[in-house]
Amino acid sequence: MLVVQSTKLIQVFGFFVVIAMTAVNWELKNLMGIIVFFPAVSPAERIRFILGEEDDGPPPPQLFTELDELLSVDGQELEWKETSRWIKFEEKVEKGGERWSKPHVATLSLHSLMELKAFIEKGTVKLDMEGTTLPQLSGQLKASLKEKVMYTLLRKHRHQTKKSNFRSLADIGKSVSSASSLHPQSVLKNKFMKKLPRDAEASNVLVGEVDFLEAPFVAFVRLQQAVMLGALTEVPVPTRFLFILLGPKGKAKSYREVGRAIATLMSDEVFHDIAYKAKDRQDLLAGIDEFLDEVIVLPPGEWDPDIRIEPPKSLPSSDKRSMNGDTPHDTGNGGGGGGGGHEVGEELQWTKKFCGGLVLDVKRKLPFFASDFVDALHIQSLSAILFIYLGTVTNAITFGGLLGDATENIFLGTALAGALFCLLAGQPLTILSSTGPVLVFERLLFTFSRDNDFDYLEFRLWIGLWSGIFCLVLVATDASFLVQYFTRFTEEGFSALISFIFIYDAFKKMIKLAHHNPINTNFNSDLVTQYDCRCIPGTINFTEAFFNKSNAVSRLPQPVNITWASLTKHECEKFGGQLVGEVCEFVPDITLMSFILFFGTYTCSMGLKTFKTSRFFPTTVRKLISDFAIIFTILLFCGVDALVGVNTPKLIVPSEFKPTSPHRGWFIAPFGGNPWWVYLAAALPALLVTILIFMDQQITAVIINRKEHKLKKGAGYHLDLFWVAILMIVCSFMGLPWYVAATVISIAHIDSLKMETQTSAPGEQPKFLGVREQRVTGICVFLLTGLSVFMAPILKFIPMPVLYGVFLYMGVASLKGVQFMDRLQLLLMPAKHQPDLIYLRHVPQRRIHLFTFIQALCLALLWILKSTVAAIVFPVMILALVAVRKAMDYVFSQHDLGYLDDVIPEKDKKKKEDEKKKKNKKKGSIDSEMEFVSDNLLVRRNVLSWSSSIRSSPSTKQSVSVNVVAPSSHSLTTPTMTIFPL
Repeated sequence: MLVVQSTKLIQVFGFFVVIAMTAVNWELKNLMGIIVFFPAVSPAERIRFILGEEDDGPPPPQLFTELDELLSVDGQELEWKETSRWIKFEEKVEKGGERWSKPHVATLSLHSLMELKAFIEKGTVKLDMEGTTLPQLSGQLKASLKEKVMYTLLRKHRHQTKKSNFRSLADIGKSVSSASSLHPQSVLKNKFMKKLPRDAEASNVLVGEVDFLEAPFVAFVRLQQAVMLGALTEVPVPTRFLFILLGPKGKAKSYREVGRAIATLMSDEVFHDIAYKAKDRQDLLAGIDEFLDEVIVLPPGEWDPDIRIEPPKSLPSSDKRSMNGDTPHDTGNGGGGGGGGHEVGEELQWTKKFCGGLVLDVKRKLPFFASDFVDALHIQSLSAILFIYLGTVTNAITFGGLLGDATENIFLGTALAGALFCLLAGQPLTILSSTGPVLVFERLLFTFSRDNDFDYLEFRLWIGLWSGIFCLVLVATDASFLVQYFTRFTEEGFSALISFIFIYDAFKKMIKLAHHNPINTNFNSDLVTQYDCRCIPGTINFTEAFFNKSNAVSRLPQPVNITWASLTKHECEKFGGQLVGEVCEFVPDITLMSFILFFGTYTCSMGLKTFKTSRFFPTTVRKLISDFAIIFTILLFCGVDALVGVNTPKLIVPSEFKPTSPHRGWFIAPFGGNPWWVYLAAALPALLVTILIFMDQQITAVIINRKEHKLKKGAGYHLDLFWVAILMIVCSFMGLPWYVAATVISIAHIDSLKMETQTSAPGEQPKFLGVREQRVTGICVFLLTGLSVFMAPILKFIPMPVLYGVFLYMGVASLKGVQFMDRLQLLLMPAKHQPDLIYLRHVPQRRIHLFTFIQALCLALLWILKSTVAAIVFPVMILALVAVRKAMDYVFSQHDLGYLDDVIPEKDKKKKEDEKKKKNKKKGSIDSEMEFVSDNLLVRRNVLSWSSSIRSSPSTKQSVSVNVVAPSSHSLTTPTMTIFPL
């Protein structure tokens, strides 16, 4: 094995022994007279030309860069010792030699960059060389030096695999081979290889000092094909780039810094692409010049160079670096296209055919039907099922009990409607439930029926039938194309209203609980001897009560020979006694404990959900805790409740399936309970219900299908509304609540299924990949909801304050990322503390505040309206949001609306703006360059070579005492230190 690896290394490094040791003299002065007539092309233009060249192949792969230094280890012979590595950020071997440092932004000396540039100018550069058949160049080395260089390059490579005998708890449990010292690569493959994509390649940097050279020996090589070079690299990835620097004794630190400089350059996005596309030495020099133009210089004495700069939360885009010039003035409207609205794709086109949109939805979703089940095979799906199930059960109990005091058929209706929708709908990530706006209408309808002596369930049945028919008409006429007119103003106004309803109901339930178990605020510890509660005989006539079937005590036998003072509270109430005393009405422990559980659940859920970004435990453990955050929280506070032992209210679920009312069967009779004209008059309130259902369903669908969620299987607006209409008709016949898309729970469902990269570099934040699109989680949630009646012995241990805390969490979490909430915060935020938002760059602040005020006013009016007797027109007012937004075209310019009301995500708008500027810049510079040189490629290459070579190159003997921070890897607003760049 050693012989085979030595043979490979000899083949690869054989050409280094014949590389020239002295700088090449380009004789530029002799060429000035030849090319003086051609205009100079700047390195920036050269970079834009290199990066702008069309390439049909895949993008350059991710690079892993390793720095090896020639050192004497343990007093033995010289070996190549790995001291640093890069993917995005630098990791160093700590002085103890037992661990890697935390990933940090590489800080380089300006002197090392200048030396590197000089070495590239004078050393050997070979691009696209064959890794196994390297040509033998006529060397400028003596034969004796060739042998010594060969011997040095083939020295043993020692990688950082040594582990300390003492490990932290975070390391315990990791799958580490017992033979790690014998098989280091297999260990590294299991750990560090997870940080690299499959197609990653390596860049090896070898630097060191030797005693047989009088001048530095430098070479930069790019192999035509990446090849495996034995144990050269710590991870088993093929090597593409090699950088060798050997020099005379006494400059080890200088060589190390040059090696760090080239390694940092290789991890830079722009230079990385240049290194892969470069055609000659001058392209590499232009890349170094571009890097030097972008670095931040930190003056000595004003910062501590030993401090390691933390990686930024998000890396800045490198697109604007390729422009490398002043950006043109923006004369557009920010890409808003006249103030927002959804891009009209196939999903929202008006086909002008009968059920045309419905047919297209079916054709679009049918190819993904099988994958909708396969894609759910992940542990993340289990956490989503448990989380959404508990939210759905609580929501059903909270919002679904309007049709009666019992909730037996609430779970059946939720299970039936939800499971069928998730199985056949166009967007199975949407969760159906009884929602706040629908509940408002149901309450009004119930009150109206009672006051006018109508049979409520029959009247409701006909309203549901008419509304279902109206919705089917909307489906047949492709009315869902109107969704394209729902802008951010309408979406956020409605979603914020639903979120506030969730938050309001959570606190309302807790306050109601406190009323049942009041706290004695007038308690005086000095009067404890006078506080008592005793039972005395009541004023009920037991003989009369026995025959009064409506009286709760009528079934009780008359007490005989009892001592009232000895009865318990339950027995006292059972026998009609009265509780007398100042402490009878106060049970402070229950209320206090309930609020502890309520706020504790909310706080812990928020904390554990963001645990994946913490510094504790390995990545896999952090991700698992984050995915199961709500489940862990519920289990934790159920345990706290059981440990304390306070009799807090628990979740009550039915133990059998049966109709809500004992006076009716499973289906509602459509005739006989109301006059015949009521069946026709029901069409009028049904029109209001249709508006409410359409707005509630489609606005939620719009939020779920936003581009920022990166859904790949398409939407199904028409198909979703079709099944909502069918289910509404079925639920009306069965006397079940009407189910429609639940905004808050659907957003929570999306958040629980978000996917992130698994191969993020050390120090780099994982990138959002999209959502796990499937049907299984929704189906399982509603099947479990239906089976809740059989899980009553387990569910009865869950305190209701814990579930109300989950309600509060879902309501607050659904407001995250809502631009309306961000703009509300700007009202209280000084300008110097405001975040860098795209609309703050282009829209005057007073116009932003006016837009926010109008939106808040509309939301307040909707809230007031739903809480008054005028709530019957609530559906129409939701539709009026679209009209209000249209009227704002006369108040705001299209430029301002393009930024304030655009549905494009904030980060995408910034990227779009950068791309627009990049295109404008390219159009004005690259095209002109190509037009000038298109007739003579040789002239172009000469001009580029001349322009790069005439740039000044400082001597390697200069001493520069400043440090630089690599571009695209730092943030000037980093909280770790304050830096004032020059």
